[in-house]
Amino acid sequence: MPSEYGQFCPVAKAMELLDERWTLLVVRELMLGSRHFNALRRGVPRMSPALLSKRLQTLARAGVVERWQEGNRVSYRLTDAGLELAPIVEAVGRWGVRWVPELGDRDLDPHLLLWDMHRNVDAEAVPDGRTAIGFEFPELPAQRCWWIVITGDGVDVCDVDPGFPVRVTVRSDLRTLTRVWRGDVDWATALRSGSLELLGEPQACRALPRWLALTDVARTPRPSRRPVVAV
Repeated sequence: MPSEYGQFCPVAKAMELLDERWTLLVVRELMLGSRHFNALRRGVPRMSPALLSKRLQTLARAGVVERWQEGNRVSYRLTDAGLELAPIVEAVGRWGVRWVPELGDRDLDPHLLLWDMHRNVDAEAVPDGRTAIGFEFPELPAQRCWWIVITGDGVDVCDVDPGFPVRVTVRSDLRTLTRVWRGDVDWATALRSGSLELLGEPQACRALPRWLALTDVARTPRPSRRPVVAV
């Protein structure tokens, strides 16, 4: 193990594996359905490929992850031991939503935001056929426009115009839309403030919050007031 606490305590033994940087985020990605290396990378875009490979090897040796060879393609799945981490990861997420609400500029990433949104689309709420949703972040120096394209075959994220008619466009600064997606502020409040606009077919604009279903963690109730910290 890279770090050892030298304690028999089960918490200490578990943390020798789990408190390495990125490890629980890799588990989170596997929980959310990522199976292949490139999909995992999209969920942790600031993690180097070499480090991701190393963490997967460590988790596989620990019996948390299984590596499957499917023809020429490799996939990864959580074992029973890995699946037991799901409520722990969710609990950490809920705690973070409730007690660590601040977002720094470095925490804002349009690629990661759209990637998370695309895997939580409520396909049953979206009309049949192809539906393209546009996203504009006017304040970004580059990569201002993104798209989520929903078809009967699945949901894709595009950073290049896919060339399909867009039913609704979300125009917002990145911080506001991130806070909406985290559940820190609701769609109606963001719209009233003017920091977020919905442009396009009126019916699609009304339906969009149902299409982009918030995660269970984002629905976590917030505390009524923050604790006062003496300094």
